[in-house]
Amino acid sequence: MSTSSKTRRDQRRRQEKQAANKAAAQASPVEPHAELRDAQRTLLAGVVRRDGKWVLGMDGRIAGHSESAAHVLALIMQAGELHERKGTPVRLVYSDALRDAAQAEAKEKGQTFEEFKAELAAAMAAKKNS
Repeated sequence: MSTSSKTRRDQRRRQEKQAANKAAAQASPVEPHAELRDAQRTLLAGVVRRDGKWVLGMDGRIAGHSESAAHVLALIMQAGELHERKGTPVRLVYSDALRDAAQAEAKEKGQTFEEFKAELAAAMAAKKNS
């Protein structure tokens, strides 16, 4: 390889690295808000906030996203309950911001968060059985 080829290659790599760094710096931050872990502290599920959406991750993959804090909090709670029913003790920790947003959303609908959660669980069970 000639010296000029190496120089061009190195310059191209520097430009690519700079572009990647710039893109990473401009990416919106991810705010962690909930973690569901088992007794060995393995992460089973989590909720983050990114670009104004609540993102639910399970088993290392994005399971879905929503603008509804109540929806994602209810889903991660249901996941925890499912693990518990199967005999896996879990610990769910969530932020005050997620809890407060979920409660405010339920209140706007004239419900408590517990009522919202129960309604969502019933709707999911009905959909599963149909």
